[in-house]
Amino acid sequence: MNVLVLTIVLAATGQIASDIKSDEEVVFFPTYGCMDKEQHHWHIPIHGWIYEPETTSLTRRALLALLRKKLGLEREESETELFMRRARLFLVDNERGKDVSIQFGAKVLALWKSRANGHTRTPFKFSRSSFRKLLQGQAVQDGWCTFHAITRKGDKRVFRGAVQLIPPTGVSVISDIDDTIKISEVRDRKALVRNTFLREFEAAPGMAALYRQWAKAGARFHYVSASPWQLYTPLRDFVGTNGFPLGSFDLRYVRWKDSSLLEFLESSEKYKLETIERIFDDLPQRKFILVGDSGEKDPEVYGTIARKYPKQVVGIFIRNVTDEAADAERFRSAFDKVPAERWTVFRHAAEIAGRASALLK
Repeated sequence: MNVLVLTIVLAATGQIASDIKSDEEVVFFPTYGCMDKEQHHWHIPIHGWIYEPETTSLTRRALLALLRKKLGLEREESETELFMRRARLFLVDNERGKDVSIQFGAKVLALWKSRANGHTRTPFKFSRSSFRKLLQGQAVQDGWCTFHAITRKGDKRVFRGAVQLIPPTGVSVISDIDDTIKISEVRDRKALVRNTFLREFEAAPGMAALYRQWAKAGARFHYVSASPWQLYTPLRDFVGTNGFPLGSFDLRYVRWKDSSLLEFLESSEKYKLETIERIFDDLPQRKFILVGDSGEKDPEVYGTIARKYPKQVVGIFIRNVTDEAADAERFRSAFDKVPAERWTVFRHAAEIAGRASALLK
């Protein structure tokens, strides 16, 4: 029985309910919905995370001490309110095997049980006619449709989520975050830790205005980053506060209790390749602009993607944070067999504004 049929059966029998306790919270991450190749069905993924915040003071202090040690921070550095806010989502108890249901348009939908990491990613499939009926009476603003979790009786909290509906054709921007739109200093581990946990996030100059210009021309956005999912909330706030366009988010799964906490400091090449390939395969008729930086492996990843999907990649823009020459061997190797007019290394957003905007016409 597929997910949609199962959901309808459960709804009809009154068995749908969310197992969200009063001391648990749910975060929904923005995803994108797309049509299949025949354009007969909408595919709508819902991605959520259910967890219990660690509120016991003694336990929290012990966990903070462990986290501080892993990050290489002094005790006084980790006693700020900002650090506490950023660190708290690394210290939660992920809830496994939880049933969560959502109100999506006219229907209640049951999500798959949460996994060991507290995440549930549930794919739904709707015919075009059933999806129109589903959204009856719900406003779809700028391509976004919203939903919320069903909570227990008497629980007044609202956990909202959103899905962006991507048309089969058009232009999408796949953007890195760290050192592309946000100053992170990924190549300096100590600076990265401080920029991630101890300082307010700082936007790369001119990038928000550039992205808004592209959004105004009709581009849709997908943020693909090696940052951990635990940082989604401050990253979401950073995107909104600095005026970047809304978009889907794909971040990395990280466990703080073992060495994988520092994986976001390491190479993200494999993860990014797999994630971007999924987006391209989901949207085979769309054109793509890829934006990244030279601090890690974005040139190599984007070069690989451009060679695999030569008809879909219309532009690659690499923010130069390593002070390498634009014609350096590294870039020429990364973009081997990619037409020279399709990739650009830049230092300031103004350098690419005109060229990139021309790709959206």
